[in-house]
Amino acid sequence: MLMKKTIHFFAAFFFCVQTFSQKPPVYFPPANQWEQRPARSLGLDSAKIAEAIQFAIANEAKLPRNQELAQAMSFGKEPFSDGIGPFAERGAPTGVIVYKGYIIAEWGEPNRPDQTHSVTKSFLSAVIGLAYDKGMIKNLDDAIAGYVPLIEPYNEQVYRSPDDIGRPQLINLFASAHNQKITWDHMLRQTSDWEGTLWGKPDWADRPADKPNEWLTRLRNEPGAVWKYNDTRVNALALAATCVWHKPLPDVLRENIMQPIGASNSWHWTGYRNSWIVLDGKLIQSVSGGGHFGGGMFINAYDMARFGWLTLNKGNWNGKQLLSEKWLQMATTPTKANPGYGFMNYFLNTEKKLLPSASEEVFVHIGNGTNMIYVDRKHELVAVVRWIENNAMDGFVKRLLSAFDK
Repeated sequence: MLMKKTIHFFAAFFFCVQTFSQKPPVYFPPANQWEQRPARSLGLDSAKIAEAIQFAIANEAKLPRNQELAQAMSFGKEPFSDGIGPFAERGAPTGVIVYKGYIIAEWGEPNRPDQTHSVTKSFLSAVIGLAYDKGMIKNLDDAIAGYVPLIEPYNEQVYRSPDDIGRPQLINLFASAHNQKITWDHMLRQTSDWEGTLWGKPDWADRPADKPNEWLTRLRNEPGAVWKYNDTRVNALALAATCVWHKPLPDVLRENIMQPIGASNSWHWTGYRNSWIVLDGKLIQSVSGGGHFGGGMFINAYDMARFGWLTLNKGNWNGKQLLSEKWLQMATTPTKANPGYGFMNYFLNTEKKLLPSASEEVFVHIGNGTNMIYVDRKHELVAVVRWIENNAMDGFVKRLLSAFDK
């Protein structure tokens, strides 16, 4: 009898220990709603969070809110820098802070779809990740040339004039000996040194070197050797991915990522007025990877926060693996040529160089503006901050993390 009581006691004891040791389930906001909780109810210092928000507002980006003017002021000295995609007037400084899945603070105009510039690159890497997870891209070390056919650019001219005879009619993205060596990994990490002109934008004209007489003659770096932030090359990657999927990348993103995470229908992803191709008899726009020449992703802060929460949870959304954990691990692995960069546009905090106030484990999706999605798995924290000066990002993060101090 005593033995049975003892067994029952330990069984009950271990059940209680197991119950109390289990973490509560992760909260994932359903579509069209997102539970908000006061920061103090979750053990955070709400005054410190308010201080961080005020800091973000006080450090609003100094460039004009008109994004076409802002682009001209940022890149106007570059050759062939004219915008060829849409721009829009942006809103006020805006943000959303998510802790344990719940919104604990917001400011500005979080419902307003604004240009998010190069955060678009993270959405582009996501659709490539989907192709990898589905086996459409077998290995990221494969040369992209083997995946991309000759591409027909859309041309309103029905007939070719005699002067057109002999001119190329199709786009061959990876024709040169140098380009044939470029892999998916090189392009995702911006280490390809891809050469060519796409949509009227030469690769050398995007953030050109300081020696103009070498723009057209310099030796190419071996793929993987040198990191260079370059939107023409990103757009070449977007075109290659479109050919792999055989359909518009916004459709891929909507069906496989944005709808499953409950994003709104207000976002849209656009390319350029001249970036149309004919694929399988369909007219498709090849989208851009950012707003350098206009276009890119126009999206609200809530939808950016949902995407950030997806990447914090290693591609899992409420039990469904939308992007493989392996893909997220690769995306956040440092690039040899630039340890502060993973796949685009995952900026890493290697050696705490990007954000000295945060841990090395955080990563940030960053776009011009500055737009950022701060992702901090240790603190179960995502913060979307829009239209803040680039050099104020760490100041915001420092104030935000102080809310966790006991």
